[in-house]
Amino acid sequence: MKLLSYKIANNQTLQIGVLEDECVYNLNSYFGNISLIELLKIEGYQNKVKKYISSKNKIKHSIKNIVLLPPIPQPNSFRDAYAFRQHVETCRKNRGSKMISEFDQFPVFYFSNHNSMYGDGQEIEIMPDHFNKLDYELELAIIIGKGGKNILVKDADKHIAGFCILNDISARTLQMEEMKLNLGPAKGKDFANVIGPYLITKDELDAKSIDTVFGKKYDLKMQCFVNGKLLSEGNAKNMNWTFSEIIERASYGVELFAGDIIGSGTVGTGCLLEINGTNKRKKPNYIEKWLNDGDEIKMKIEGLGSITNKIIKSKNNHSILKLKKWLEV
Repeated sequence: MKLLSYKIANNQTLQIGVLEDECVYNLNSYFGNISLIELLKIEGYQNKVKKYISSKNKIKHSIKNIVLLPPIPQPNSFRDAYAFRQHVETCRKNRGSKMISEFDQFPVFYFSNHNSMYGDGQEIEIMPDHFNKLDYELELAIIIGKGGKNILVKDADKHIAGFCILNDISARTLQMEEMKLNLGPAKGKDFANVIGPYLITKDELDAKSIDTVFGKKYDLKMQCFVNGKLLSEGNAKNMNWTFSEIIERASYGVELFAGDIIGSGTVGTGCLLEINGTNKRKKPNYIEKWLNDGDEIKMKIEGLGSITNKIIKSKNNHSILKLKKWLEV
């Protein structure tokens, strides 16, 4: 089932729907004025959605006549994990550091800005400082359907409503500047996250699931194109920490809620930081490539669809990189 949030052109009312055969069936006409988060809380909502689609009183639109929004436009929280060993190990190697042993001991994540979500097709306005080594990150994300606290690995899959593509857009100069203070990422990653195009329910990916003692993995090809050129390619099955393991840690002593978003972290080769670092390590004269004004980023994950967004430079020239306080000692 492909669930989505959307607007009709020239109408700012947020609506929810389900996509089938290029038609979006409006779910608010059946469930009332609710959000996708509220839909996920309804017991047996999938059967009710199927019943509505087969009814005579359904309201539908062509997918071409709607404006897609993030499936969960304003999630309660957004955590991003660090699940792909290849990405972590390669980035550390590129900067001359050994692999950190703690990576293999427990999954980690950070909290990002849950109010900076973009959907498929939306232009992303970027401030000047963000263009100082502007990057994408190719990721898979889950959306929590059933809340809970102290969730065990063996039970975690029941709490996942579905999956989305995630592009964690990152400003590397801001990020690295702050992390010298052992804090963050903060301003380097709080301004734009793209999620979508839809919430794909778990049953849609059953044929691609891989059972492990640590929860399910998914054999899903992942790709990122910039201006039509393939730059990144990986597979979700290479996650070294499953979402079930991440949920177990995230929910320890803390309540997870329906609509919470958890990202996988960057797949191996899934960002320019890693690609540039690897090329420079092999060829010291390699010229780094970063995102620029007008660039179009397209991400595809098998079974989840694709998200495409254009980067636009803001007309506001304010800079925080230039705001440095020098105190006399």
